[in-house]
Amino acid sequence: MAQVSDHGGGVQSIEVPIPDNPLGHTLVYVVDTDRGPVLIDTGWDDPASWDTLAEGLTACGTSVAEIHGVVITHHHPDHHGLSGKVREASGGWIAMHAADAAIVRRTRENRPERWFAYMAAKLAASGAPEEHVAPLRETGTSLRRPSTLPGFSPALPDREIVPGELLTLPGRRLRAIWTPGHTPGHVCLHLEETHPAQLPGRGRLFSGDHLLPRITPHIGLYEDPDDATVTDPLGDYLDSLERVGRLDPAEVLPAHQHAFADAPSRVRELLAHHEERLTGLLALLSTPLTPWQLAERMEWNRPWDQIPYGSRSIAVSEAEAHVRRLVKLGRAEAVTGSDPVTYRAAV
Repeated sequence: MAQVSDHGGGVQSIEVPIPDNPLGHTLVYVVDTDRGPVLIDTGWDDPASWDTLAEGLTACGTSVAEIHGVVITHHHPDHHGLSGKVREASGGWIAMHAADAAIVRRTRENRPERWFAYMAAKLAASGAPEEHVAPLRETGTSLRRPSTLPGFSPALPDREIVPGELLTLPGRRLRAIWTPGHTPGHVCLHLEETHPAQLPGRGRLFSGDHLLPRITPHIGLYEDPDDATVTDPLGDYLDSLERVGRLDPAEVLPAHQHAFADAPSRVRELLAHHEERLTGLLALLSTPLTPWQLAERMEWNRPWDQIPYGSRSIAVSEAEAHVRRLVKLGRAEAVTGSDPVTYRAAV
């Protein structure tokens, strides 16, 4: 049975399962408008997830066919996966920030084997051992029907979410807040309406993965085979956190876990967490280390030898994002001539 919650004021949520994922589910929000219900995110593209979404919409007093539009917080498949199917069934539109829409277009246009080759080269440059890199190379050269791979044919959006502007939702005031970090085009959505339970604060915030009550989102690199720009995702995330904290919403409605209040307090916790992590990494860099070696030594939710293959690649990306932040702050530096590149604390 679909788990549905009524948040009041014409906002409900549906727990849409994510297959084989410790997060369990994505909270898909159903927002009433004068033109019909609008979804915020849609969930993972999986038959069981689709059935749950459809059942949940029925429990909310509507159906997939009645959806007026879909607003996507970011392009990841547990948020954008079912958007195309919802559009096919309803004729509704899909809206996304331009930076994430560009990723969707690139994903659809590039053959997956190019992506696997790119990731293999990136991991090798980070100091990953050959036994970790080899499966990526082998997968990239053995692909036969790339369009059938999950996540490689995401739906193209119809509308662009413009930061700072109200979305065109008749009868509602929903303003887009650009919050890059987790992805370059992540947006939070500020419902500028009095809280239905009169909680103190400024409306409600649909926070996607940007602000979660008990975990911090993955902050890795913005991967783009066609762009060699050295980005600073962690810097983007920290700046975005402070922006959201200043909004001071009465309640946060995140895409995972549960709704919560006191966003400024949670923002302070996350800022302190990342500063503590940067300080710990700086201590590790008293000896030159590759991003892979750094990831091996960082504190995760389990020992390194228990982290699955795919999660190790994600961990290395997060380690490198933190190193980039330290370099930008002048607290660390790349060791000249090292190959693969190593980093050390700045003298």
